[in-house]
Amino acid sequence: MSARRPLPAKVAVLGAGSWGTTFAKVVADAHPDIQVSLWARRAEVAKEINEFHLNSQYLKDIRLPENLAASADLAQVLGGAPLVVLAVPAQSVRAQLKTVKPLLAPGAVVVSLMKGLERGTDARMSQVIREELGLPQDRVAVISGPNLAMEIARREPTASVVACTDLEVAQWIAAVCTAPYFRPYTNTDVVGVEIGGIVKNVIALSVGICDGKHMGDNTKASVITRGLAETTRLALALGGELETMAGLAGLGDLVATCSSPLSRNHTAGRLLGEGLSLDEVNQRMTQTAEGIKSGRAVLDLAAQMGVEMPITEAVVAVLEGHLSVEELAPRLLTRELKSEGEQQQ
Repeated sequence: MSARRPLPAKVAVLGAGSWGTTFAKVVADAHPDIQVSLWARRAEVAKEINEFHLNSQYLKDIRLPENLAASADLAQVLGGAPLVVLAVPAQSVRAQLKTVKPLLAPGAVVVSLMKGLERGTDARMSQVIREELGLPQDRVAVISGPNLAMEIARREPTASVVACTDLEVAQWIAAVCTAPYFRPYTNTDVVGVEIGGIVKNVIALSVGICDGKHMGDNTKASVITRGLAETTRLALALGGELETMAGLAGLGDLVATCSSPLSRNHTAGRLLGEGLSLDEVNQRMTQTAEGIKSGRAVLDLAAQMGVEMPITEAVVAVLEGHLSVEELAPRLLTRELKSEGEQQQ
């Protein structure tokens, strides 16, 4: 594929939650001549988008572009789309892809917006997509970065990373989603970009717990910094690149997710820190906090690779009921004493 490949006439986005709807809005704002087709699981959500240009459950009163249309009919959304973007829950994507496969346009490129590991297989989303759809590496890409959906929907400037093993494909996707307020950079380090987006959710849970327990900025800064070291160790063990972890998909995403009240994972952690049970937190949340779902898979993957992740281990112990939030703090920075320069080792 060439970077000069013409922009697609149609882009399909599967998943009408906050990030899926927002990304569809980005593409529609960037290119008014592109037909953006958004798949909504519930017909009433599609109806509100089509009739009122709103998705009030997820984006409140933010108006959606005229060239963005929604449907609960998957075949209608996917038909003739050379670019398909997935924004469905990570733990249900494999089952969803079985339905997508026979409807996918020949030669279509598939992009993952999802930030999670599949429980049971510990597979990254790009791996699940390739397995289920039978696609080569150069037809699967990921987008990740400091991308809090509500801020982007309000057109507050942000940057992100489009990663594909084929740089020209990444550049083509970036051209599709370059809006005045959304600046995508390109990268070929799919592993590093995905791991940065996955592990930061678990670290954000721990920072949220610190907030819920009214711990100070020193504690939170320490957890964020050590969390980046954990993320980096796992990414490097899997073949990711150090530079990626210092960029938007690593440090940038981690800081945004750990510090913003708009972050679902930070919010879930704060509620746990305030004394709510995991069941109560799940009932309170309107959208999935992916760190809760993927935490165990991250820890299992780290164990397979021989990587120490003490913060992740402590958070998973809390989620699984083996550790109370009161016992969490002393465990967050527990590791053999060593030089800070050895933090990636």
